[in-house]
Amino acid sequence: MERLVNTSVNGAPQWHLQPETNRTLVALSGNWIAQEGRVPAFPESGLKDVPQGTALAFDTAQLGKWDTSLISFLWELKRSAREAHVDFRIDTLPESAHKLLDLLPEIPPTPTPPPPRTFAPVTAVGQFTLDTLNEIGCVSEMGTAAARGGIAALVGRGMMRTVDLMSDLAAAGPAALLIVGVVNFLVGAILAFVGSVELHKFAADIYVASLVAIAMVREMSAVMTAIIMAGRTGGAYAARISTMQANEEIDALQVFGIPIASYLILPSVLALGFTMPLLYLYGCLIGMLGGFVVSFIMLHVSPLGYFHETLQALPLDQFTFGFIKSLVFGVFVGLTSCRIGLKAGRSAADVGIAATKAVVVGIVGVIALDAVFAVIANVIGI
Repeated sequence: MERLVNTSVNGAPQWHLQPETNRTLVALSGNWIAQEGRVPAFPESGLKDVPQGTALAFDTAQLGKWDTSLISFLWELKRSAREAHVDFRIDTLPESAHKLLDLLPEIPPTPTPPPPRTFAPVTAVGQFTLDTLNEIGCVSEMGTAAARGGIAALVGRGMMRTVDLMSDLAAAGPAALLIVGVVNFLVGAILAFVGSVELHKFAADIYVASLVAIAMVREMSAVMTAIIMAGRTGGAYAARISTMQANEEIDALQVFGIPIASYLILPSVLALGFTMPLLYLYGCLIGMLGGFVVSFIMLHVSPLGYFHETLQALPLDQFTFGFIKSLVFGVFVGLTSCRIGLKAGRSAADVGIAATKAVVVGIVGVIALDAVFAVIANVIGI
């Protein structure tokens, strides 16, 4: 029989088949380390010249260091021996390699083919609708449980910690003033700049104040502040809760009988529900200031005239409508972010996925709710 040899440089892993009486010897030598990238593969036709029924033994006298790459090689050799009807003997292998090889199945599992993808639009729409309704129900149930926890906290029987509420209030309120102020100032300035270009053609420069005031109070301040909080605070809530989920802290709270809705969700929702309307009012003032700066520089509008026109353009119901809208936005962002964090997986990658999903759902949801409020405002005549 022809001697089949795998040769390599000194120190590299190598093997060769040596025919003997009533058996074939596989001599292993060198260091079989996967990180070195020099581990050989056993060819599919490597045992074609070995007579059927003979034994396949091993000589490991020259074998150096090895890791799982040797086990992978032996497993491929074992599969080839079974197909060639050769008796594969592992009693001459090192004991540790013997034990590792025994852990592998005799026949490798056949990979399950992926299910065929068919074009079923009705099924997809139905499944999406069911999933959406299920999530709406879960969020509503979670909000109801948080509300009950809030009522229990008012009578002194709640599980919410005051330190958690104060920490969330500080993170969602004072810590967000800078970014909310900068964004709303720029939005007000942009509105004034765009409005001044058109209104100047009709000698109606003073109405820039009305444009900025109505746009900021009715729409832009509430929407932009909610989007900022969805990206800043909502993502942080989802990441925090999903991290607790990965570390099994949520499971520990449930084992001790601590309600998740009162202990985790209620402080987050209360913090956003309380600070969002205040941030809305703050954003309105800063946005009007941005509009005034542009109007004063470009149109030379006097401060007293700008202030007077702003007051004339803003009835109280506009502030009331924006205040209610921002409150709903805050509760929505808090509930959806906590829900996404609770349903996240338990790996490190799932934390990032939960944070990203919370930001996307928060922004899209805020815009969708704003469209609903626009319809309501049109119906009631605001």
